[in-house]
Amino acid sequence: MTSTSVKGAPVRAVGTKHVRVEGRDKVTGKARYAGEVPFAHLAHGWLVLSSAARGRIEAIETEPVLAMPGVLAVLHHGNALRLHTDFVGMLGTRPDPTCAVFQNDKVPHVGWPVALVVAETPEQAREAAEALVVHYEQQPHDVEFTGGDPNAYPVDGHMPAVTDKGDLESELAASAVVIDAEYTTPEEHHHPMEPHAATARWDDGRLELTDSNQGATWVVAELANLFSLDPESVRVRSEHVGGGFGSKGVRAHQVAAVMAATVLQRPVRVVLTRRQMFTLAGHRSPTIQRVRLGADPDGRLRALDHRALSRTSTVYDFVEPSAGVARVMYDADAHHTENQVVRLDVPSPTWMRAPGEAPGSFALEAALDELAEKCGVDPIALRLRNEPEKGPVSGLPFAGRNLRACFEEGARRFGWAERDPRPGVRRDGRWLLGTGTAGASFGAGAAPSTATITAQADGSFTVSIAAADIGTGARTALTLVAADALEVPTGRILVRLGDSAYGPAMIAGGSMGTRSWSWAVMAAAGELRERLVPGMEIPPQGITVRSDTTEAIAALARKERHSFGAQFAEVAVDTATGEVRVRRMLGIFAAGRIVNPLTAKGQFTGGMIWGISMALHEEARRDTVYGGPLGADLAGYHIATHADVPRIEADWVDDPDPEDPVGIKGIGEIGIVGAAAAVANAVWHATGVRHRSLPIRPDRVLTAVRLA
Repeated sequence: MTSTSVKGAPVRAVGTKHVRVEGRDKVTGKARYAGEVPFAHLAHGWLVLSSAARGRIEAIETEPVLAMPGVLAVLHHGNALRLHTDFVGMLGTRPDPTCAVFQNDKVPHVGWPVALVVAETPEQAREAAEALVVHYEQQPHDVEFTGGDPNAYPVDGHMPAVTDKGDLESELAASAVVIDAEYTTPEEHHHPMEPHAATARWDDGRLELTDSNQGATWVVAELANLFSLDPESVRVRSEHVGGGFGSKGVRAHQVAAVMAATVLQRPVRVVLTRRQMFTLAGHRSPTIQRVRLGADPDGRLRALDHRALSRTSTVYDFVEPSAGVARVMYDADAHHTENQVVRLDVPSPTWMRAPGEAPGSFALEAALDELAEKCGVDPIALRLRNEPEKGPVSGLPFAGRNLRACFEEGARRFGWAERDPRPGVRRDGRWLLGTGTAGASFGAGAAPSTATITAQADGSFTVSIAAADIGTGARTALTLVAADALEVPTGRILVRLGDSAYGPAMIAGGSMGTRSWSWAVMAAAGELRERLVPGMEIPPQGITVRSDTTEAIAALARKERHSFGAQFAEVAVDTATGEVRVRRMLGIFAAGRIVNPLTAKGQFTGGMIWGISMALHEEARRDTVYGGPLGADLAGYHIATHADVPRIEADWVDDPDPEDPVGIKGIGEIGIVGAAAAVANAVWHATGVRHRSLPIRPDRVLTAVRLA
């Protein structure tokens, strides 16, 4: 036995740059992702997806496929396990019925799972799956998303569908300046670098799933409910995740893998292809948003009306709450916000980085820019003129609101004061140049989590928590938090995560992960410090404490809790070709205490680059005849690359949250919010032409310029 002490000079790790603690493992291949973990006697499943856009399965010709080399089973609605779907899940909603595969003969959209072929090798499974003949009774389908649909209806998501304050129509009528415009955003897809993959196996009556997900606790709860299992008999491990962006929850492939492992009593792995991810991994719904603003001549808002329509499937209501951002950002005497959906024969949408805020900020911030132009007021001055003292709709106090500091610092660093407000006057050869800005906000919440810390006999400390590092650097951030809390060097900290056996913890989502997990780690470290006495002997098994932040989180006062930011962009537009180039971007954020500046910059700039993608590139479209996506691959679905971002900077202002043990707010999603609007506003400044529909493609630029 050796002795250890946590007393002495404080070690300041939080706030210092630190490379990823698992970085070497990832670049050398030592880190294994869900589809790479070896298993003895592993079988492979391949999903068969519907080619019909709507209808019923009439027959499945399984016998020829079962006779093919290596084929072990074909699961479908006629022989699959029955699932329990009538429950409310961990996130307070019913499970997406698209997870409940093979339960009936209905086909709600192209790409619906109709069978799983299991074979000895993935090649045999794929060949057999592609040979499986499925007969359908096809029914008329509708995938066309348009405004003014009489079947649209409001839906509560993680916020109320409708909010009202004041007399909107009276304030609009009394306004000297009115903006009334429609903005649209297209269907978008997550597509993390690592495809979705899961391996299920049974071990002595216990279900184990090796998976790529955003929260092992979440997956355990959903699988236990679906298969009517005791949650204690389910273990989910997800040590390394190559991106998620909201898509890696509970999906059809995990459920199918568990079904097959149950039938065959051997491990079964199911991995999605890139093309399958276009229908099985969720997506961001397209939106049609109407924004009406009424203001005095100086730009002070009297009325703010934001109504958003999004698309959902016929089997599950999911709302993209785009109007929610208007409830936070700017003050007005009268507010109305509304989120509606319309059901179509498409796959179910899901959470996607900054759900609601990303498309909603485009519409709201573009409309604010139009109002500034019409009032003859600087866009930043107009936004600051409408800063609220409390929640514009909720009336709750803000737990910190440093948007003004973001705009002021951003304007100084970007050179905003030298900007000529007139559009279409700056040139660089054949290029028209323009600059634009936009505000940003995203919720800063926390959820109950547990963590354990063990003081080891060798003087090290092991932190165990069911967190998920989906590429954000959470493992490294928690190492820094634990090192500070225990007052030891980071080299004495080992963080283990991604295993439901460590106890319940918040998912990696909603920009709440690191804040929630750090709170639990701090609580455990505090208790451990009380138990450790300088010079005491640590037994071979160590000394372990466990925290649970449920009561602490519940005790937080009700407030408006958000991160904020200001986005700036400069673009060059070639009116002869329609090409738009982003020359530089700057984002300044007020997002709580920054744990690791190195990975934080990656999070902020990654979101901003995604905003460029949103503004200029990303657009998934559906063929109205066959009902499925066009160009369902990364050759046809365009995203921004390094060549699209020559200069991008992100920084932050001091903004610790005094009610958080570490001062964290959350940074995962704020970077994308407002970024597309800043680019679009810069395109207007360059050309004098407004683009209210994303993406701003070359053909749209050419058409708009010619019509102007």
